[in-house]
Amino acid sequence: MSSHPSQISAAATTDRLPVTLPRLTEMKRLGDPIVMVTAYDFPSARAAEAAGVDMVLVGDSGAMTVLGYPSTVAVETDELLVLAKAVRRGLRTPFLVGDLPFGSYEVSDGQAIQTALRFVKEAGCDAVKLEGGGPASAARARAVVGAGIPVMGHVGLTPQTATALGGYRAQGKTAGAAARIADEAIALQDAGCFSIVFEAIPSDLAELLMVHIQIPVIGIGAGPAVDGQVLVFHDLLGIREGLGARFVKRYADLQDDMAAGVGEFAGDVRSRRYPLPEHGYAIDPSELDAFRQHLS
Repeated sequence: MSSHPSQISAAATTDRLPVTLPRLTEMKRLGDPIVMVTAYDFPSARAAEAAGVDMVLVGDSGAMTVLGYPSTVAVETDELLVLAKAVRRGLRTPFLVGDLPFGSYEVSDGQAIQTALRFVKEAGCDAVKLEGGGPASAARARAVVGAGIPVMGHVGLTPQTATALGGYRAQGKTAGAAARIADEAIALQDAGCFSIVFEAIPSDLAELLMVHIQIPVIGIGAGPAVDGQVLVFHDLLGIREGLGARFVKRYADLQDDMAAGVGEFAGDVRSRRYPLPEHGYAIDPSELDAFRQHLS
């Protein structure tokens, strides 16, 4: 099977400079909203690049969106590295963050550093992300930062440990739960994280917490008071079945378009409407005659 090279090149010219950690800090200071999306392959990376987003996350959500796992827990480091390498080849300006998969950083500081190093050295990520802000996660974040690798934290709904949180549901809806999220966010900030994701927490809680967070906060289902927003690529473009979480705004319905396109192709093949003469290649009649003689 072959495909003609894409008309979009990874070396596409742009006037934008690469997004850096100082630039993200400056955006927070100025109140400029930070735009972040997930990406899992070269085409999605090129779409993010063309759209001019600020940050791209190779999320472990790729376990479900592109690898077909029922949750994020099953995905292996090597699998995410393949996705991250493809995304890196498609990006020039956005700041690239790689998700550390479940089981790749929890055991020890050494394990966390080794995994983070692979995302930076093998895949070219600018930073890594880990979930949770409890004592163990904060310690791992501190160790990775100490090794010279920027770390993004993640509090609220943390999909890798969703079972322990009671499933995929909003977090921080009681005073006690809100206090836990606040403590975790502060712990990650103190550990040296350059940014934190707030996922699926009440908007009012996020607004109150912003007073105490000096690093950029990226929200996903956390309301408008945070410094930026992120959505999963397949959610925002409708490359999935079902509506998704409450916080998802769908900007296209590509799953339906893809199914319709493939269905039309199948119909054309079965009714012999494809291929037509214009879809084929010609051979000089004299060369064809010579070939006939060769066959005989």
